[in-house]
Amino acid sequence: MSVTVQDKLFKQIDKIKVPNHVAVIMDGNGRWAKKIGKERFFGHNSGISSVRDTIEASIDIGIKNLTLYVFSMENWKRPETEVKALMHLLFSSIDSELENLNKNNIKLDVIGKKDLLPKTTKKRLESAVEETSNNNGLNLNLAISYGSKQEIIDAVKSISDKVKKNIISLENIDENIINEHLYTRNLPNVDLLIRTGGESRVSNFLLWQIAYAEMYFTDILWPDFKEKDFLDAIGNYQKRERRFGKISEQKK
Repeated sequence: MSVTVQDKLFKQIDKIKVPNHVAVIMDGNGRWAKKIGKERFFGHNSGISSVRDTIEASIDIGIKNLTLYVFSMENWKRPETEVKALMHLLFSSIDSELENLNKNNIKLDVIGKKDLLPKTTKKRLESAVEETSNNNGLNLNLAISYGSKQEIIDAVKSISDKVKKNIISLENIDENIINEHLYTRNLPNVDLLIRTGGESRVSNFLLWQIAYAEMYFTDILWPDFKEKDFLDAIGNYQKRERRFGKISEQKK
């Protein structure tokens, strides 16, 4: 039996050194569709297979936390027809994938301003989160109606209110207190941020949480990003030296 490139990449992954938390900016759906003469929505729909590949690869190599940038706060500014189509796609995708989530022991969570979502979409997401709440495999976090600046603003407001009510003292505010008031309070900081689509920016995504993350940018458009491409990113990550402000000699 022939050995595929994907098989070789999988064997090269050091399972002990896989990142604990991977975040992905899934960029390039619209441009991918335009390249083949299709409407933008066709690209978003085609990108679902890349989501499946990324989730499956994460499970295979033992990643515990995966956060996908599904829909940003800024995306609400897109044409109404596209936003409606994306909300419908989100609803139908959760419906069709819920059985697989439970089958693969995946725990789903959603971070972002969920109150801005259509009521039916919000209700379906909340139901899916509840239905997978007892799973203890991969933690799959969908950033929907999400903006990191807004997340930080909400955290500041919540902490300020608690200071005002003498629940938290000003002197005790530290990194841990801030972490506890972010949407991602139950997650570790990001180890690896992947962005597809050829852009080299973070687009208001997990600004606090990626402070020491490794960045991996690729020109591959999201619908073309498959399991071997994800493994490529992990392999690249494992070749890097993470010093967290120290020098190499201190890490030995």
